[in-house]
Amino acid sequence: MRQPRVAEIVASSLRSRILSGALADGDMLPKQEELLAEFGVSPPCIREAFRILETEGLVTVIRGNVGGAIVHVPHPGTAAYMLGLVLQSRSVSLLDLLNGMRLLEPACAAEAALRPDRATSVLPRLRANIDASAAAIDDPAAFIGLARAFHSELVNNCGNETMSLVVGALEKLWTAQVETLAVDRSVHGTFADRALRLSLLSEHERIYRAIEEGDATTAERAIREHFSGGGERRHGFDTSVTVKADTLRY
Repeated sequence: MRQPRVAEIVASSLRSRILSGALADGDMLPKQEELLAEFGVSPPCIREAFRILETEGLVTVIRGNVGGAIVHVPHPGTAAYMLGLVLQSRSVSLLDLLNGMRLLEPACAAEAALRPDRATSVLPRLRANIDASAAAIDDPAAFIGLARAFHSELVNNCGNETMSLVVGALEKLWTAQVETLAVDRSVHGTFADRALRLSLLSEHERIYRAIEEGDATTAERAIREHFSGGGERRHGFDTSVTVKADTLRY
């Protein structure tokens, strides 16, 4: 097996401090002189360790006499952006992204329904979203944003951190595409139809009720039917176009 280089060992130690919370977002890494004394290595080794962490997005290196390295704790937006870059490099279509959500989000709905603390953890957020959507029923642009936020709230609060991160990254990417193609350009597609907005609101209400009752099977089925019935395909833009990571603001 290949032995790690000294710079990789230094980078691994500093990375552990960042990921453990010993170094907070916005903190500065120790000065080079301190690291030289701590690790007993050469300046080029410390600089290479900094480059490794900078490539990973964990630090921003400020060069010059008053330089240093600013810590960046990883967050979900970063994961979504990196995933978006990979999808864009492979020319993955919006329809493919949408189908991924269609397959995975029902499992998040089931998890949310099984949360013993759902009455305080997820239901109030979904209820607030549904009420806001009802209030915005005559504003297509506002309704589009709220309809997307319903799905984000569901995924982010499903209770499984891994699924929240993975499926949440897909949600962030899809929402960014919707904002660019539908909202920013005021292209409301079939959302311009008030009857359709009311139908979507009713579907969200059905999902909410299933989660409220702790019925994982019905919650999962309700989300699946929501997608299959076109719940997320009613925007009126071309889903054959490629995912664009640079639409994501994180």
